[in-house]
Amino acid sequence: MKTSKLLEVTSLNSRYGDETVLQGVSFTLEKGEVLCLLGPSGSGKTTLLRILAGLEREESGTILYNGKDLQPIASHKRQIGMMFQEYALFPHKTVWQNIAFGLEMQKLEHERVQEKVKAMLVLVGLSGFENRRIDQLSGGERQRVALARCLAPEPELLLLDEPLGSLDRTLRDRLTAEIRAILKSIGVTAVFVTHDQAEAFSVADKVAILKDGILQQYDSPENVYKTPANKVVAEFLGFKNLIRLSGRDRSVPEGSFWQLVDHSIFEPDSSYLVLIRPDGAKVLEKQEQVPRGWPCISGLVTLSRFQGASYRLEVRVGEELLRFELPLDPAPPPEGALIKLAINPSAVKLLPSE
Repeated sequence: MKTSKLLEVTSLNSRYGDETVLQGVSFTLEKGEVLCLLGPSGSGKTTLLRILAGLEREESGTILYNGKDLQPIASHKRQIGMMFQEYALFPHKTVWQNIAFGLEMQKLEHERVQEKVKAMLVLVGLSGFENRRIDQLSGGERQRVALARCLAPEPELLLLDEPLGSLDRTLRDRLTAEIRAILKSIGVTAVFVTHDQAEAFSVADKVAILKDGILQQYDSPENVYKTPANKVVAEFLGFKNLIRLSGRDRSVPEGSFWQLVDHSIFEPDSSYLVLIRPDGAKVLEKQEQVPRGWPCISGLVTLSRFQGASYRLEVRVGEELLRFELPLDPAPPPEGALIKLAINPSAVKLLPSE
């Protein structure tokens, strides 16, 4: 039976000396999907990428590639392309010669090489650049040449290790969208390593969050953001509103955090972590009706900052300091004022206790 799965990783473990680099990593990747490996430095992202490429060996676990065990297949026979942050272009060669390099190594006929290089130049928007030297190109143009060179041999899987890491933010944002469009236009499957969540969410169909070599969550970008699997994921995404509640006290006084969750499920001897996403609050003006089903909290504004497209607000509620990103209208009250906020229930998540 033909499967749509290109990659199946099961219980992958890797060690470097006495240090565990990857621990029990499992996931599957469908053909044509783009996966972003996201996590802080040292989380195991690049090690996983290098194992897939055959540049490092796993300690245990299996990797099936088109249903076949990948381990005995030599790196150069895996039909996998790899693009590094530094691009590894040949500075003494032209754009055309750089893109043609992998094709010539495959010993393709000259006419076929010419055809493929022309197609790649069109694909990455560099038609007319074929005779330029690499040192005559901008950072973004070099990145496109590197991508074209990787795609020209038509790999089934493309691995990208921080390909935009050396570029400035504006260029990165633009090229992230371009990379996704290029990959989707030819249907190539890709694994994209980054530590930048905005970059990951923009390019990925699936996001895998790694921390200390453990796969914390594997899901769509939307689900990772809206429903973090645990405290590790929530904190990595930058969420600050993490409130610990104890099952010993299940009273629900007006305005308390207990009204945000279904406290009936709480066990008396357990503690729970409640996440309120920063985009989940609405300022209630005087006499304004509370949206149906939205609980309210009140507190003291300790910080109110205009950020261009939003306001950053910090509110002291009891012993907790909560942080929100609020729309421009209505403008929040100034620092030192009391505020009443309605909380969107969809922005509240109960996370597993540690």
